[in-house]
Amino acid sequence: MTIRNLDKLFKPRSVAVIGASNRQRSVGATVMHNLLNGGFEGPVMPVNPNEKAVAGVLSYPSITDLPHSADLAVICTPPPTVPEIVEQLCEHGTGAAVILTAGLSRHKTESGETLAETVFATTKKYGLRVLGPNCLGLLVPGIGLNASFAHLPARPGKIAFISQSGAMCTAVLDWAEEHNVGFSHFVSLGESIDV
Repeated sequence: MTIRNLDKLFKPRSVAVIGASNRQRSVGATVMHNLLNGGFEGPVMPVNPNEKAVAGVLSYPSITDLPHSADLAVICTPPPTVPEIVEQLCEHGTGAAVILTAGLSRHKTESGETLAETVFATTKKYGLRVLGPNCLGLLVPGIGLNASFAHLPARPGKIAFISQSGAMCTAVLDWAEEHNVGFSHFVSLGESIDV
């Protein structure tokens, strides 16, 4: 694995949320809430063709309508939509993506490859770095980045935590909150098709 574009994942200057939502308890609403309340200072750009604003932030109908490419995109849309979204992000110049969506390894294209294989082929061609799919997301408390649908934020600290398991991540966040433990990075790998 190269380090190309990992800075866009761990130190983004802007974040787009594909599938941002106003629907309570949806992943898209939780991600927006976490990003806006985490203290991230860069622009957060929700993308949803059916909303004029999400969580009080101007929404864009599509990736091509974004005013500039995002360093990081968080994808929380249904599995069949993910390959096209990834292609559009690549063409728009996005450097990294967190794919929260589950099921990409179960769903297949008409040609017989899984959606995960299709996504990986696209990201390899363009150099887009991907965390996930099927992950809880990424938290970098030192810069206020909470690009996750975690139920709790992480405190800033000096320990990096990385796990494949979203359940383990949730349990550790609960434990850390109770014991006042902070993190430099908190990363849920999910299916690890790239990172």
